[in-house]
Amino acid sequence: MATARPALDPELRELLADMPLMSQLSPEVLAHLRRLPSTPIEPLLAHRHVDRREVTVPAKDGAPIPLSVFSPANTNHTTSPCIYWIHGGGMVMGDRLSQIDIPLEWLDAFGAVVVSVDYRLAPEATGTTLVDDCYQGLLWVAEHSADLGIDPAQIVVAGASAGGGLAAGVTLLARDLGTPAIAAQMLICPMLDHRNTSTSSRQYSGVPGVWTGEMNEFGWRSVLGGLAESEVAAYISPAVADDLSGLPTTYVDTGSAEVFRDEDADYATRIWAAGGQAELHVWAGGFHGFDALYPQASISATARRTRTDWLARVLPSRSAA
Repeated sequence: MATARPALDPELRELLADMPLMSQLSPEVLAHLRRLPSTPIEPLLAHRHVDRREVTVPAKDGAPIPLSVFSPANTNHTTSPCIYWIHGGGMVMGDRLSQIDIPLEWLDAFGAVVVSVDYRLAPEATGTTLVDDCYQGLLWVAEHSADLGIDPAQIVVAGASAGGGLAAGVTLLARDLGTPAIAAQMLICPMLDHRNTSTSSRQYSGVPGVWTGEMNEFGWRSVLGGLAESEVAAYISPAVADDLSGLPTTYVDTGSAEVFRDEDADYATRIWAAGGQAELHVWAGGFHGFDALYPQASISATARRTRTDWLARVLPSRSAA
């Protein structure tokens, strides 16, 4: 019997019809995808008054971690909120300019300083290396907040897909280590659970897609390396965390027609169960990363506007444009 799945949003289905899809990743396919050009940043900055700064900070093992810092030029604010952005790509591809159009909208809306981190990728980097890289970059931002014009009480950690999972891991790490202070976390279709056993994981396995159960298994196998199940830390796979108390206010969104739907909804539910504050949106008919791939679609515009509206409440001293 065919597996039943939620239908795609009609507009997204029409747009997706022209996109080549696959069901699995392999080392050969990954190598090809990594050779594709990076996101061109110039068109995104052409109409904005933005100062760009490139810095490199040391990882725990001394390896260089590149950061891109985008600041509003000629700001009237004494200090600005910060969006610390962690890119997606299944933990195996992408770079600090991937999906950068999303946080740049918050630079426009709130005068936020956007800092994007280039963490090392699996399978070359494994275990906690990826989340540790992201955390070291965040520590640098907090320690240099005065120089960057950032209000250290208004740092938002945000990411999409793998970046959303890493954002959750970084936030858990910051909570447990007691620094730095994080005002909120924005988890966009986050990759949270290495077990890949949810109903939505099974629904989107065995069929071509933007991100399938098989691709998810490849990504997690790459980052876990040879770790035994008992060795998988919550900082790597946040869904296995025993305790979700004490987290900053959290935004989680996902699509009804994607692999991560159930683990994302469960994460928000567990934050509520621990007495925390979370806002959850499951966009009917949305596939994985729909608003990043097709921002012009009506559902995408609504999803992106809803995130900005939430940030306007989280950053009450800033008004959205």
